[in-house]
Amino acid sequence: MIAPPAGARILLATKPVDFRKGAHSLAALAAEVLGTDPFAGTVLVFRSRRADRIKVLFWDGSGLVLIWKQLEAAAFRWPAMVDGAVRLTPLEFAALFDGIDWRRVQATRAIPTPSIPA
Repeated sequence: MIAPPAGARILLATKPVDFRKGAHSLAALAAEVLGTDPFAGTVLVFRSRRADRIKVLFWDGSGLVLIWKQLEAAAFRWPAMVDGAVRLTPLEFAALFDGIDWRRVQATRAIPTPSIPA
């Protein structure tokens, strides 16, 4: 599993994109359609029409990194197709990347520190 950079914002583009697009075309699409700077460290996730492939794009400080993944026997779980993007947590992104339904994953909550009643 490839993990996003620590503290990175992760945006999921909800509409499918033309999978012939490369890193620079996807970066331009992110700036134009999603209104985000692809060179600011944001991790951008795009899907194919059939939702069996994703492309992950991010700037690592020295260049654009493009990751392409295809599921063999299933499709990635995706939100409803509307204009814009959905923000994911690193845990939700990890589930999506592994082909798991990311909407069912929740981060563990902090356990409150016990206190002595006065």
